[in-house]
Amino acid sequence: MIKQNSDHKTGKVWLAGAGPGDEGLLTVKTAELMETADVIVYDALISPEILSSIPAEKEAIYVGKHAGNHPVPQEEINHILVREAEKGKRVLRLKGGDPFVFGRGGEELEVLKEAGIPFEVVPGITSSVAVPAYAGIPVTHRDHTSSFHVITGHARKDGTLNIDFASLVKLNGTLVFLMSVASMEKILNGLMEAGMDPQTPAAVLERGTTAGQRRVTATVGTLKEKSDQAGIGTPAIIVAGKVCALAGELHWAEDRILGGRRFLLTRPRQNISSLAGRLRDLGAQVIEMPAIRTEPISPNPVLQDALERFCLKSGEKWLVFTSPIGVSVFFEQLAELRMDLRKLFCGPGETKIAAIGSATGRALAERGIFPDLVPGVYSAAELGRELSAKAGKGSHILIARAEQGSEDLIPPLTAAGLTVEDISLYRTVCEVNPLLREQVREMLENGGIDAVTFTSGSTVRGFAGAVGEMDYSCVRAVCIGEQTARQAEKYGMQIEIAEEASMDAMVEKITELFGRGGSRSGKETDDGAAGRAGSRAVYEAGDGKCGSGSLKTTDC
Repeated sequence: MIKQNSDHKTGKVWLAGAGPGDEGLLTVKTAELMETADVIVYDALISPEILSSIPAEKEAIYVGKHAGNHPVPQEEINHILVREAEKGKRVLRLKGGDPFVFGRGGEELEVLKEAGIPFEVVPGITSSVAVPAYAGIPVTHRDHTSSFHVITGHARKDGTLNIDFASLVKLNGTLVFLMSVASMEKILNGLMEAGMDPQTPAAVLERGTTAGQRRVTATVGTLKEKSDQAGIGTPAIIVAGKVCALAGELHWAEDRILGGRRFLLTRPRQNISSLAGRLRDLGAQVIEMPAIRTEPISPNPVLQDALERFCLKSGEKWLVFTSPIGVSVFFEQLAELRMDLRKLFCGPGETKIAAIGSATGRALAERGIFPDLVPGVYSAAELGRELSAKAGKGSHILIARAEQGSEDLIPPLTAAGLTVEDISLYRTVCEVNPLLREQVREMLENGGIDAVTFTSGSTVRGFAGAVGEMDYSCVRAVCIGEQTARQAEKYGMQIEIAEEASMDAMVEKITELFGRGGSRSGKETDDGAAGRAGSRAVYEAGDGKCGSGSLKTTDC
């Protein structure tokens, strides 16, 4: 019988694997649990990309452990799981890889069982298979081996390894050693002393499936030397076996257009998915860290009054939209006000529609409204200029947009003698993801993020408010337009501007700057060949830090 405390029904724990790092390897069920759980208890090996998809409002408890550093003992982790479940919560225990492959998942379930806590297990994609696959190493191959074996390379407290090397060598299969970098020399010597040919192909694979993935291929006899030369660190796995020789032929992850690149996206969460998806399709790792969120102004009597006047106007009148979010909020508020569209378009006068760009135009088209004006250059200033030229004399202009919209839109309209009402539909608010703040700052300073994308001045301000005080000259900012770039320049960022204010142009600019054939290069090192230094290697060759200056930021 499931125990219950006096106040709540007992909750439940889901023990789930998050895979080796690439968000695309997260199972559908685990992704759903990240949305529905009340509390998430997560490990150190959960990648920033996956952490960034955890909703900001979720309660998250970090219990990460690194080699030789266990700030949260396993006993305390067990206590946290029981404590939170006994409060009646849905608890997601999120582990890197698969929870039953050297993840101590069985121990945690034994504690839950003893406490009477119901649980489920959601297997994850294990790094023992996924990481070699991303390096072009199939763990089995009909021409080379019919078995693979996963071994922990973690040494005991006295530094010894509890591994039967003689039995492993006799298996003649692929050997995958997890948590093994610190014990690499002992593992390789143990294999050779047990009879393995020193010329047997071998590889060490660092940060597999992520943008920081690196591969060193050599032989069992030379892998330690080659690994030290490359500066391989943790997390990494060692693979020994004939299949390692296939990596030079079958590698693929780094060959994608944006393979090995990592980008930070700052758009509001409701707009972030399209750009993130397109970059991931090109091979990039994407961290989604919305710098702002939008809050509709509701109730909105000012909008109601403005629309009532607009409907009664005769002559030419224009309804102007400056963002897809604005379109969405406008129609939500029409429904809230119970105002029929026919009232806007079938009253006196002629109602026309203007949109700042193609994305806003598409948002309107989805609702059966096709803009009469979309400027050739997607900016507030150009929208104002073209609308002032196209609108008839005496036209009434109603702009429905953010509370702090661009100041460049209205002057051309008033200069043309047009009547303008500028109505706020929503406001933007800084959004800080506490799970990512420190990690993102460190990655920016150490070259772990290739670029940050900004689609408005408010995303720049929100990003600076979220990250806090640092030297922003580290940041390569890909901006959607000149106005956004001017805001980024205030922080000393390195500026790149898309050819036009659209997601297509943003992707094109990023591909031009970071795609293969441009400044992109690989991160693999093969025995007998010089490693090709990629962007990360360049940082490793220097001090890996930005300048010593800093910029004080304020809340947006």
